[in-house]
Amino acid sequence: MDSGPERIQKVLARAGVASRRAVEEMVAEGRITVNGQPARLGQRVDPDHDSVAVDGALVGLRADLVYYLLNKPPGAVTTASDPQGRPTVVQMVPGEPRVFPVGRLDADSEGLLLLTNDGELTHRLTHPSFGVDKEYLAHVEGHPSRGALRRLREGVELDDGAARAMAVSLLEPSVVRIVVHEGRNRLVRRMCEAVGHPVLRLVRTRIGPLADRGLAPGEWRELSQSEVRALERTGTAPDSEFGGGSGGR
Repeated sequence: MDSGPERIQKVLARAGVASRRAVEEMVAEGRITVNGQPARLGQRVDPDHDSVAVDGALVGLRADLVYYLLNKPPGAVTTASDPQGRPTVVQMVPGEPRVFPVGRLDADSEGLLLLTNDGELTHRLTHPSFGVDKEYLAHVEGHPSRGALRRLREGVELDDGAARAMAVSLLEPSVVRIVVHEGRNRLVRRMCEAVGHPVLRLVRTRIGPLADRGLAPGEWRELSQSEVRALERTGTAPDSEFGGGSGGR
């Protein structure tokens, strides 16, 4: 049901952007746009139809938007349904309103996954042009050398093009921390295999600014307003020459 137009100060304050007075100051500073145009003090916006951005980041305004952070266990599939009867990530969070996973984790992988009905944010977090960090811990076969880590950092050739890690470090002899911007299918696994160290276990530990070490496998929680705002602000860097489409690991 449409909520109808309301003053922009009230709408953004309710969305957790800032207090009404702070929003007025942001409007005066030219930091807020409505449908691509500079906002005006006292302007009315319709949360169901208008696009509002703060410092270039679109803000989710609809009252029915929800954001769930799930620690996906191994064996669950990142789909709404599965013909093989495997558990799905959508079954692990509330059924209403209907949500969709942001990006993918393959069935064997585990770790943080965001589910939401916010299409704008989903686009921002998955489109390669925004370059949002995804951090993984890869438990691999063997003990990667400095040379192997350097190859991951500088780039390896895969069957669908070159790929490289934004950051790589060795936490334990067989545990590699890898940060990538891309979302090609099983990318981290294929990169590690390309340098001679197939992945035995893969855990996603961070999505942009979002992390939670206290969330047990299979558990989920709603994001706070500050976490949603942080996600909306993330991913402004242009895509690298190694960019790729959205997908899973």
